[in-house]
Amino acid sequence: MVKFVSGEIVHLVTSDEKEYRLALKFGASFKFSGETLLHNDVIGQEDGVQVSLSRGTRFFVFRPTLSQYMRKMPRGAQILYPKDIALITMWADIYPGAKVLEAGIGSGALTLALLKAVSEKGQVISYDIREDFVSRAIKNIKEYVSESEFNRLTVRQHDIYEGIIEDTVDRIVLDLPEPYKVVPHAAQKLRSGGIFLSFVPTVPQMERVVEALRNEAKFDFIETFETLLRPWNIEGRSVRPQLRMVAHSGFLICARRVSRISEKACTICEDTENSF
Repeated sequence: MVKFVSGEIVHLVTSDEKEYRLALKFGASFKFSGETLLHNDVIGQEDGVQVSLSRGTRFFVFRPTLSQYMRKMPRGAQILYPKDIALITMWADIYPGAKVLEAGIGSGALTLALLKAVSEKGQVISYDIREDFVSRAIKNIKEYVSESEFNRLTVRQHDIYEGIIEDTVDRIVLDLPEPYKVVPHAAQKLRSGGIFLSFVPTVPQMERVVEALRNEAKFDFIETFETLLRPWNIEGRSVRPQLRMVAHSGFLICARRVSRISEKACTICEDTENSF
């Protein structure tokens, strides 16, 4: 089992599931309510170890899961919730070896999930116009993934509303204010059978994206939905939902790129059938 080393990110988790992000460093210390945890007491320990602070408060120390890392990583822009990212990777069918175009890198949360999903033979290309967002996202991504995983990522400071640079891609995933402006470009650069997916927070945005997709003959099978996450408390015979939940965060709009039979091709087919 790989032990904790200086320089890596860990999460300290209390018994009531409060989490604290910690970048381990030789000789450093973590202060908590007047107590102290020496980083040296964590470095060299195994994942999941329980440690005690100077006055007895205990924490479990974990390498963060992807979901944990996303929730606690530094942000330059609002991130998508893990519940939405999970559905994006499933409904967009982000598979090993896929070439995925993402627009709106934000703080890098979705980009991280895409990189994990495309695996070693895949590629993620991410567009964003904000240099500060790109800089923050790259730092967050490098902090979590290996060098080989990071090498699957290409980041371009480019406005996707102006067009798509890549020749052909397998999937297009958008987190933008006006994704309907991308639909004509996506119709030209997304391969036949490919998937277009957009996340938007409001109903007017959702309506405009769906309208743009319906007006583009190269897209069909449009789905629109949201996801609500409600935890439950189970204590003996007391079983009830928690009073707080992660409810509406946004809408997902998903469509398939199709290649329709042209009217000319239909006429040829009819003439061929009539000749027999």
